[in-house]
Amino acid sequence: MALLTLDLHPVFRSDRAIDTALRQTLFKAAATGVDTVQIIPGKGTGQLKKRVLAVLAQKHLRKLYARVETDPTNAGRILVHLR
Repeated sequence: MALLTLDLHPVFRSDRAIDTALRQTLFKAAATGVDTVQIIPGKGTGQLKKRVLAVLAQKHLRKLYARVETDPTNAGRILVHLR
């Protein structure tokens, strides 16, 4: 199982940087055959996690993955399982 990790802590203040980082990581994962992308928005207030889930819900990105899973043991982690 190949895993690619994206840590959003360095770019959490910029919505544009968040969107770009998410898209680049998902497209890279899909192109290289990675099974799972681990996104780390951190725990915080949950606003960044909501932003990430909203971006992942976009129609053109939904085509890239089979499901999104929030880690029940770690609120600051999202797993995206690619097709």
